[in-house]
Amino acid sequence: MSRIRHPEVDVPRQHRPGGVVERPSLRSAAAALTSLLALAATGLVAGPAVAASRDASPCALPRTGAHHSLGLDTWNDAYPRPDHSLDAVMVFLSFPDSEPAVTPDVLAADYFPSTTRFFKRASYGKFTLRAHPQQQWTRMPHPSTWYGIQRDWGSEQRTAYLRDAIEAVDDQVDFSTYDIVYLVADPDAPGVDSDATKVVNFDRPLRADGADIKRVVTVFEEHPPDRNVLAHETGHVFDLADLYHRPKDGKGDWDTYVGDWDVMGSQFGLSPDLFGWHKWKLGWLDRGQVVCVQGSADLTLEPMAEVPVPGGSIGTRLAVIRTGTDSALAVEARSATGNDRGTCTEGVLIYRIHNRTPSGGGPIEVLDTHPDSDACWERSVYPPLADAPLREGERYSVPGERTRIEVADRTRSGAWTVRITTGT
Repeated sequence: MSRIRHPEVDVPRQHRPGGVVERPSLRSAAAALTSLLALAATGLVAGPAVAASRDASPCALPRTGAHHSLGLDTWNDAYPRPDHSLDAVMVFLSFPDSEPAVTPDVLAADYFPSTTRFFKRASYGKFTLRAHPQQQWTRMPHPSTWYGIQRDWGSEQRTAYLRDAIEAVDDQVDFSTYDIVYLVADPDAPGVDSDATKVVNFDRPLRADGADIKRVVTVFEEHPPDRNVLAHETGHVFDLADLYHRPKDGKGDWDTYVGDWDVMGSQFGLSPDLFGWHKWKLGWLDRGQVVCVQGSADLTLEPMAEVPVPGGSIGTRLAVIRTGTDSALAVEARSATGNDRGTCTEGVLIYRIHNRTPSGGGPIEVLDTHPDSDACWERSVYPPLADAPLREGERYSVPGERTRIEVADRTRSGAWTVRITTGT
């Protein structure tokens, strides 16, 4: 029997305060706008104080030993990299103490093809998640209440659940043909707790059909499930971290680090497309789409969630400023398109990355460029960050860093004209 690792314990960190958004006077705003538009027309500014390199390696933080480290100079081979098509088996588990009220095909439709479409859009067509749902229920040997299913699950009962599930379905599934395993429990069984959905990693892989099973996604969702929940859990399969803040007492705001701005923060987010940093890590951004800023630069940022038309080309998606050995700032544009079509606000988003901070500890922190306001109270998971992006004519000085970001305007195609100044 394989030993199963306890999940990481979430360690709350104080949310960093926002900086100051400077709203220039009408005259100075017009002058800044004219200057930036002129610069945007000619590309990057020439001169010794200006440095924006298409070689992004100086800004690529190194991978560390932190759980789901956001370092991206190398790939952790313990995880499948979604830069090609991957196959996922979806197994449906029933229990002796409950007769399922819905069929496997109904539950499968809760997650697919929506999850496949999410990743297709997020990766700009570079990754396809191919789902293979089983057509029947597989009966577990014990009642659902026997396993003690809950969010902070005891190791012994969780181990028994996973062992029983793999053994029960082994005659029906050839695990050697799949890259990802989803174990979906009967949502109406009395012992099933929807808060227990998570990815479980094994200290030592399970062996089945001559293949190593290094992790499984255990799904205990209600029917219908939380929006984008499987996209969130599948992100962990690709070595992406939890970006939410878990309060010590379980009460209070969970979304103080990133708000709506990435599905790894909240599956309910209004802007769930993955951060550009994540897309860089996963191999979805081309070399020419990431710029490392080491001085000052004028850039045109394409919306992160915009999917290029067939045969079309996309320019810069992500600008990165290295701020230390283990930290960086990222700047990207977010617009109401693609996975972000339900966003609350559009603009230029700025966030910090910490490669030594583990999953759940705040490895990414969105900077609130409008700390005195909020937005979309009726829809946002964390309204104080719903209006975090910079808008046209605004500039922002990053707290604790010698970095300023200015937004001039939007181009006719919907891209954002941005000036980044560092070191002054």
